[in-house]
Amino acid sequence: MAEACVGAVVLLGPIAVFLCGEKITLAVNAWVICFFVGKFPILASFFKEVVFYNKMVESFCFRRYPKLMASEETNVREVRQYSRQLVRELDVVDGVYLGTGYSLSQCHVLFELSRHQALNLMGLSASLLADKSNISRTLKKLIELGLVQSDRVDTDHRQKMFSLTVNGKKVLKTTIDLADQQVRQALENLTDEQQQQVIEGMQLYAGALKKSRLQSKYEIRKIQKRDNPQIARLIREVLTEYQAIGAGSSIDDTEVSDMFASYHNKLSCYQVVTADNRVVGGAGIGPLAGGGKSVCELRKMFFLPELRGFGMGRRLLMLLLDEARERGYKKCYLETLDRMWQANALYRKCGFELLAKPLGNTGHKASDCWYAIKL
Repeated sequence: MAEACVGAVVLLGPIAVFLCGEKITLAVNAWVICFFVGKFPILASFFKEVVFYNKMVESFCFRRYPKLMASEETNVREVRQYSRQLVRELDVVDGVYLGTGYSLSQCHVLFELSRHQALNLMGLSASLLADKSNISRTLKKLIELGLVQSDRVDTDHRQKMFSLTVNGKKVLKTTIDLADQQVRQALENLTDEQQQQVIEGMQLYAGALKKSRLQSKYEIRKIQKRDNPQIARLIREVLTEYQAIGAGSSIDDTEVSDMFASYHNKLSCYQVVTADNRVVGGAGIGPLAGGGKSVCELRKMFFLPELRGFGMGRRLLMLLLDEARERGYKKCYLETLDRMWQANALYRKCGFELLAKPLGNTGHKASDCWYAIKL
């Protein structure tokens, strides 16, 4: 089992070593992890993910709730404590991998070039999620050391392709062998079940880091009057994408043309997701027609394709459920289409229960899936 786990552990890094037997929130302070991740050179694609969180930790920790709970504070302190201990155990503070004489960034570049055979500067920077100028300096040093070579591209002589030299391949093999040995020796101290917990914890955390990095490019804020044209166009575009048009759909709701005015009251709220002054998504809550005072409806939750698949839906939905609670609602209801599979998966994951029939009187007879959640 230990042998089978080595590859996965080295690929993702030793981030979850301290998770063994522990159930902790993904809301963690990750700044120290940027040091020990570099200890394993084959973590190239993951390195930048971690470094980025030096500035993103606070929003990452408190994404779901605006107020930090005591248990979350305890988790953050414990993770920071174990992270410091882990950094020291791995002896990464010096920034040189296991006495090889090569820097952590140099090891990452060597591994990535080996994985892709050859890359240009832009491709290497993208793979490592690193700034091109930093990668360029690293490449220059590796070329001087005789570990990397550059070749002109026949179709474009301004562009260079970088690859490992024979000596570079030998150095990389030594580096990987050392990494395997270090992880293997650590895994020998864990049971098969604990090893699996480590791998699963790293997978969860790596995914959360990536989602948070992608989410950082976007802002969630309350709708403004100037957003009306963009959000109306977005709603109609997404509904048309899913062929949710015609009688019984929400595409012709009067509120679509003036979303700001429709949700500008004490019982309602509409949030938009923006990037570079573009509205790329939105959702809101308001009283459910015919549902009583205690029931609200999740309305007009639509995202453009660029915003799907990395957690922004859940982030926005959790925010709106908090808004609903603050307004005194006890239940949230929504309607959707079965073919909107990503939306259905999100609602179920967030605790919504599928209903046998619709609630209230929304007039959206084209909907064929109905959900509700107690607040």
